[in-house]
Amino acid sequence: MESVDTAAENAAENAAAQKKIVNRLRRAQGQLGAVITAVEAGGSCKDVVTQLAAVSSALDRAGFVIVSRAMRECIAKPDGEESLSVDELEKLFLTLA
Repeated sequence: MESVDTAAENAAENAAAQKKIVNRLRRAQGQLGAVITAVEAGGSCKDVVTQLAAVSSALDRAGFVIVSRAMRECIAKPDGEESLSVDELEKLFLTLA
């Protein structure tokens, strides 16, 4: 059984990880808005592609953090109700590649 301190630490760690993921997704959302604005305004190809690459990178990073968290949870609680199999984790990871 987990101690209260460990449970509180895990909850704080999960909240921090979730906040980091949401911040990355919001950044990607803002960058995507900039891409749309640039396309609508007839922005240069270079600027549009640069912004699009930034959006793609931000989404990839958020995805990797999400998969990484799932892997940690599966290692910490291999018999947990929501555990993913190694094959499922691998498939998720490869969808980001």
